[in-house]
Order: sequence, then structure tokens, then C-alpha cells
Amino acid sequence: MLRLQRCILARLLSSPSASPTPSLQRLLSVAAPAASSSSGFAVEEYLVATCGLTRAQALKASAKLSHLKSPTNPDAVLAFLDGLGLSSADVAAVVAKDPEFLCASVEKTLAPVVVGLSGHGLSHAEIARLFSLARREFRHRSMVSSLPYYLWLLGFTENLVQFLKRSSSLLGYSLEKVARVACAEGLAVPRGSGMFRYALEAVAFLGEEKITAKMDYLKNTFRWSDAEVAVAVSKLPAMLTRSRDILQSMSEFLIFEVGLEPAYIAHRLALLSYSLEGRLRPRYYAVKFLKEIGLLDRDRSYYSAVMVTDKVFM
Repeated sequence: MLRLQRCILARLLSSPSASPTPSLQRLLSVAAPAASSSSGFAVEEYLVATCGLTRAQALKASAKLSHLKSPTNPDAVLAFLDGLGLSSADVAAVVAKDPEFLCASVEKTLAPVVVGLSGHGLSHAEIARLFSLARREFRHRSMVSSLPYYLWLLGFTENLVQFLKRSSSLLGYSLEKVARVACAEGLAVPRGSGMFRYALEAVAFLGEEKITAKMDYLKNTFRWSDAEVAVAVSKLPAMLTRSRDILQSMSEFLIFEVGLEPAYIAHRLALLSYSLEGRLRPRYYAVKFLKEIGLLDRDRSYYSAVMVTDKVFM
């Protein structure tokens, strides 16, 4: 039965159709195995023997699958994964990390997503690669409608892949929420810059109102002008996702203890990309001590000390 399902999924992936839904439902109805009447389905054994998990992994995963009464749905999901071209090791990794993926509906969710992605011009290999990066998002059919927007925004499939390596959850959002990402352009972050993905994340996760409020907070906390906060956010949009407590602590330390001017900080935003307790504060005290005992030139800037690697600093 698994072999039959795999053949049918392969046919779905390779056969273009102007209206795939009726064909999809017909093929899946043929592929669906008869429901098992057994009430003694051994989930843990199934995970070991069929999915390739270790005994320890299966024991942990089985706790999330205790409601399963038969292998019907898991078999269909495994056929789906095999049809995508995942190896046995890949399948085992997916199930170990996300056991409940075996409960996803192939008919209602997974296969329609594959058909939808194929309709957007993605190849079998590209769909498999997307799955490896955005496994959870394959359970949301909204990713099909979101994809064209991201392809347009980022330019190429390869750019999308690189983006998803760090921010895969965005594909699972509804198109309405994804549309908010357009305001990332309003933050003056160029689409081609390395900071653009952080702007996307900030807009998607916070929304325009919270971003406006956060920019006001940054302005007041770091004593920046409107122009300075606008430039700061465009160069380091990740600041928008930092908590207010962290930003407040960094501001107090850099301005009042280190003695840096707000404008100086605004033009050296890399300072705000480091951890206060892990880098900024320890480097300051080390530099201060070395200057006091004459082992470091008093003209040596704090900024340069922060920016060098740990190996060079030590």
C-alpha cells in the first residue's frame, strides 16, 4: 500500500493540471488504505520499525501519538515524504523532531500544498528543499498563497531558500499578514541588503502599529532625533524585536556609564548588535582597567575594542 501511495504522489508531482483539485481528490481516494479495525496499534514499535527511530526516540515520540489507533494516516504521510524524495534518515529526523507530523492530513493539507507549489513553477527538488526548511509550514495551506509574494519580494527561489534557513515560519502566515511585510520597504531597508530579512521578521511579527511605537521608544530611550532613529532602524532593523528592558539597559550603560553621545551610538549601531552582559560591559571594564594601569593607550576607543574578535581582544 505504501508503494501504491508513493506512485500516486509521484504522479501528482509530475502531472501539471489546470484544475488539480478534482484529480487530486480522485487519486487520493484510490490511494487511501482501508481503515484498520485493530485497537492494538503499537505506536512505539511502528516508530522504530517503520519510521527508523531509535528506541529512546520512539519512547519519547509515542507519548504525543497515543491517540493513534491504526497506521492508516502515518502510512499516508510516510508515502508523502517518500514521494518528496526524503531519505530514510530524513524521515526519521522529521518524525523524531515533530512526531505529530504523522497526524497531518495528506488529502486536505500536504498534497494540496505540493500541487499548489508545483502550480507556482517549483520543481520537485525545490519543493523537497522547501519542506526540509519549512516542515511545519507545510501543514498550513496559506503558504501556497504566500509563496508568490516572497518570490517577487526576494527575486529568486535561491534567495527564498536562504531566507527560509533563518525565518521559515513566515511562510505559514496568512496572506493578509504577509502583506504587512510590504511596509518593510517603508523602513528604508533595501531588498537586496543583508538586513532586509530582519525587517521582514519585524514587520510580520510586530505589525505597523507596534513598530511605530517601538521607534518612538528607541527615539526617547537613546535620545535620537527623528532622522537618527529612521537611519538606525534601516541599518539595524533587528532592534525592533529587542525587548524594551534590554534596550533601556543598553542605553543607560552606553550613555551614562561609558559616556557615549547619542549621535555617536546612532552612527555605530554595531554596538547594539552585541550582548550587554556578554560583550559590551566586560569589554568596557577590561579596557578601563588596562588604561588605568598603563597597558593600553588612553586614546584607544571603546568602539574598536568591542568590534575586534575575542581572539584578537585577548
